[in-house]
Amino acid sequence: MEVSSVQQLCEHLISSAIQRCRIADHLCRLSVLLKSSPSFEPPLVRISVSDTGVGSCLEEFQGLKYTMDPTSAEKWDGVLSLTTTGFGDDEIYHYHLNLKENTSTRRLTKLPSSSKNGATFSGTELNLSIFGTLDGLRTKLTHFLGKMLILKNHNVVIELAVECGDFPASRCENIVPANESIALSSATSNIERLKSGLEEYVVKHGNSLSDICHSCFSDGLHLKVGSGVACCTESHRNTGQVMEAVIIISELSDPTTPCCFRACDSKTEVLYFKDFSPFSISQAALNGLTSIDWKSYGLTLRSIADQDGYAFLEWENLPENTRIDLVLHCYHKEYPS
Repeated sequence: MEVSSVQQLCEHLISSAIQRCRIADHLCRLSVLLKSSPSFEPPLVRISVSDTGVGSCLEEFQGLKYTMDPTSAEKWDGVLSLTTTGFGDDEIYHYHLNLKENTSTRRLTKLPSSSKNGATFSGTELNLSIFGTLDGLRTKLTHFLGKMLILKNHNVVIELAVECGDFPASRCENIVPANESIALSSATSNIERLKSGLEEYVVKHGNSLSDICHSCFSDGLHLKVGSGVACCTESHRNTGQVMEAVIIISELSDPTTPCCFRACDSKTEVLYFKDFSPFSISQAALNGLTSIDWKSYGLTLRSIADQDGYAFLEWENLPENTRIDLVLHCYHKEYPS
């Protein structure tokens, strides 16, 4: 995989951490910490992505490459600090990984390991430091993790914290507090999690992780929720791929009240997930959306736009007091193996 920005790299590291947590047989924590040191010029931002899932397999980084976007304001030397251990390991392993190095034998540097002193735990932590501003990255990762919460993974709690300052008493803000990410029980089906997660996303408008928006839902919720599951087949053989879909139509009883709906205009962003992580929408999914007989549901689709892997549906004659939200999730029914 090739990434061209620190944002893309962080999203990839978060998705990899989710996979390590999902295959663990215990409750896991995924933590993302952004720490800004404004005393540097330009400012220095330290980024940490850590999880308590199974230990990292070094092969997952072999195909990861970083190509600097010349227009990016972020400056990074391409080096990741990796710390990992598994339940069966007696030591904690430390590495430096240079994603800008093209020679495979020079990409990975093994550092001295440290003893676990008989303790039993597993997990992975990745760190990098960039010269640049914090606000843009903070906004994008908040939105990315907000999408991640829609899936409500049953054994993963997610948190995002931002710390500003160079001193121990520096202000630290929990953008995604872990106690708000506690998911449903393991007996709840994936589609039920998806429905529950999208409902919570809708009432927060997907643009913030705050409480319910009282300007739009002051007199309660008015949601029409539909869902479906399809198993993909090829040449009459089941490939094991599952596609889940949830659609929510929100209506306001008082369309004259100022609200967030008007900012949505007549478009719907298709929230697309693959293997329990946000992902660029596939061509097959786009084709499926185009082939739906929307008029039979009382909707008229004007167009579908694919903007850098993010799909947007534009509707005709959609009432200004109505909004449509749609999420798709494609994964293998036996995932993770």
